[in-house]
Amino acid sequence: MENDKKDAADVPSAPMPPASAKSKQLIAIGASTGGTEAIATILKDLAPPLPPIVIVQHIPPVFSNHFAHRLNAISKLHVKEAEDGEAIKASTAYVAPGGQHMKLERRSGQLVVACVKSDPVNWVRPSADVLFFSVAELVGSAALGIILTGMGADGAKGLFAMRRAGAMTLGQDEASCVVYGMPHAAFELGSVERQLPLAMMASAITQAVHGRHP
Repeated sequence: MENDKKDAADVPSAPMPPASAKSKQLIAIGASTGGTEAIATILKDLAPPLPPIVIVQHIPPVFSNHFAHRLNAISKLHVKEAEDGEAIKASTAYVAPGGQHMKLERRSGQLVVACVKSDPVNWVRPSADVLFFSVAELVGSAALGIILTGMGADGAKGLFAMRRAGAMTLGQDEASCVVYGMPHAAFELGSVERQLPLAMMASAITQAVHGRHP
């Protein structure tokens, strides 16, 4: 995927457009080290109705399905491991299968998740960048992007693309991160509109869904 190979030198230097205030139709989350607990903290405090949520957590195969079942048990939303080709639905969270990239595609007028075992991106699979670039292209300003605790820089460039497309973008703050790697890389690149403590993320998501800036 060409977009996945962009480096910081390719990032446009033009002023960033303001995030669209319109209500959000999709929430995309990327996380790594410490992310399983961070995602659980967020999902247990969310309640329907909400738009679809797509989640990339760096996790090995098999464990992603267990993770999705665990989240489903504590959340008021329906949480499941994503299946290739399924149409995304409201008030449902989709966890990328371990060992596969997850991205959005439009098929027959519907947004679906595509799960593919292509080459690692940023040395990981699934990669938040792969997901975020597809969200920027297909959902644009109607999306909310969130980057959580994790090692490395995966997700920073894809989140930048989302912000350039008018999406609202949030990053977990340093104090509440287990590892302030991915959120820091995204913040330094200019991908993050606002940093928030983990405890405020669920409330921020709810506000964004209703067209309000947190």
